Amino acid sequence: MAFLDPVLNPILQPLLNASPFWLIVVLAFSVSAIITLVYKLMTDQVLMKSMKEKQKEYSKQMKELRSEPEKMMKVQKVAMKANMEYMKLSFKPTLITMLPIILLFGWMAGHLAYEPIYPGETYSLTATFSEAVIGPVELVADGGTEVINEVQQEIVDHEATWQLKSDQGKHVLGVRSGTTEQTKVVLITKEVKYEPAIETYDHSDIEAIQINYKNLKPLGKQEIFGWAPGWLGLYIILSIIFSMSLRKGLKIY
Repeated sequence: MAFLDPVLNPILQPLLNASPFWLIVVLAFSVSAIITLVYKLMTDQVLMKSMKEKQKEYSKQMKELRSEPEKMMKVQKVAMKANMEYMKLSFKPTLITMLPIILLFGWMAGHLAYEPIYPGETYSLTATFSEAVIGPVELVADGGTEVINEVQQEIVDHEATWQLKSDQGKHVLGVRSGTTEQTKVVLITKEVKYEPAIETYDHSDIEAIQINYKNLKPLGKQEIFGWAPGWLGLYIILSIIFSMSLRKGLKIY
């Protein structure tokens, strides 16, 4: 979703640099509020409330008719029909908000998946080779990159890995196998930014080059019942909390 960067980066990147956690909080609340308001404006809340009350009544009747299966089945069919009608009325607002949310998710996936690589930080690059390549293979680094292990590596299970350190800025790293060479750009920055993790190459002995980023943990070392969620898990939790709170506060059915 790089085409969204010129639109969203000037607005969201400063908050992302300050705190990925607070960016996710702001986005989860904003999206939840928009979805809730669109839903309220596009549905007949009097009708929706009536249908909700009927669903509760049907549920109550089914509990009372557990000892009479035939009667309970009849009520269940009516309840299912009413539930389908309720879902049908709810679906139109969902369709309207779906595309913008998908686009926003694409931007988040491209900016919140990994931790950035900071100047002077050790990171690794892994190249994947075809079966025809038996090595050794070589890393071609620019002047701002230090290769910590050997420049030449033997291939193990079709892969070779280099440990690196780079100065701040963009660096073009090359992997050479015989006369074949492929390149991968890596970004070294103090901001929360990164280049795509993996580059693949068609019809080449060098099939892919991957920067081995660390997964971004918006909560840092904090955990939720022993779980350290990524951006998506945290976003879902916050969205559920905000959506339920907004619907209850605005009395939306």
